[in-house]
Amino acid sequence: MSTDPQSQSISELTKQLSEQAGRLAQQEVALAKAELSAKGRQVGIGVGAFGGAGLVAVLALGALVATAILLLATAMTAWLAALIVTVVLAAIAGVLALTGKAKVQAATPVAPEQTIETVKEDVQEAKTRAQEGRA
Repeated sequence: MSTDPQSQSISELTKQLSEQAGRLAQQEVALAKAELSAKGRQVGIGVGAFGGAGLVAVLALGALVATAILLLATAMTAWLAALIVTVVLAAIAGVLALTGKAKVQAATPVAPEQTIETVKEDVQEAKTRAQEGRA
């Protein structure tokens, strides 16, 4: 089979086009899978940070309850210590929530952007070659 497109039959060229299009589609799917997998990992980290924020917030609520109990039951220094613990736990929850939010935002949009861009380039290349073939 000759490599010069001018000397090949239409059926040979069609067969080559079909094979190349199939290979290209497979490569684009593989690229999309890799891109979505990476974004999925980022979302997973963000969701985990949100989960950590929720756990620490529950601990902060428990400390706030202990603060109220100590306020009623003991002297000023005990409830003040419990209040300080509550504020620290709430600050940790805030940091975790902001971290989770940043990770989720970094992973969006979920669309495989690189794959979309390469498909656009492939379409443009195909159009250019088709126009060159007509000339």
